[in-house]
Amino acid sequence: MSDVDSFSTGNSLLSRGFYSVVRTLLLGIFLLLTRVKVYGKQNIPAHGPFVLAPVHRSNVDTPLASTVTHRRMRFMGKDSLWKSKPIGVVFSALGGFPISRGTADREALSRCIAVLKSGQPLCLFPEGERKSGPIVQPLFDGAAYVALKAGVPIIPVGIGGSEGVMTKGSKMIHPRKCVIIVGEPIFMPNNTDGPVPRSVVHELSWQLHAELQRLFDEAQYCAGTPNQ
Repeated sequence: MSDVDSFSTGNSLLSRGFYSVVRTLLLGIFLLLTRVKVYGKQNIPAHGPFVLAPVHRSNVDTPLASTVTHRRMRFMGKDSLWKSKPIGVVFSALGGFPISRGTADREALSRCIAVLKSGQPLCLFPEGERKSGPIVQPLFDGAAYVALKAGVPIIPVGIGGSEGVMTKGSKMIHPRKCVIIVGEPIFMPNNTDGPVPRSVVHELSWQLHAELQRLFDEAQYCAGTPNQ
């Protein structure tokens, strides 16, 4: 089995059961801490792969993103999180897979495409690292590219209030209201075989950016933090 193939697996009954248990525990914790409300769950496909593309303002965005669906999603993580074998096993069971810092972009993208082609949903933060403030920053093209290459929809997600829960650089979690708004899926063109034109990738990224800003504004307003 190739490295790419190995990252696309890990969808066993045991790992899915473990994910379900941990997700339920996290959901309970975040209901207490953030009173999180999720709108638009009907926009999440019940079957098949997709790319979930949330805005990114806090470390809590990853567990918050898992509240939008009972389905087990896959997440990328820096490989240092897997240095401890027990912790690595936990992260893997929760849907994570490691990416080495300095890894060629095409290798990371290949792993993401392999996950999607295996039929599993994938969560990618198109802004890249955590940002700050109410403006959605210019997006990396990775989310658009892998969705086009795998022929799966992108689902934009606005997360309001999470920056107040855990700001960048903070190790403390503060109780704050959070609101998640799931947008309608952005579907890919049918002709995804072969090379993906850069112009098509850029166009999809711009479309995603506009929708993320709209959803983020609405989520921030509903969370009571429009200028955060």
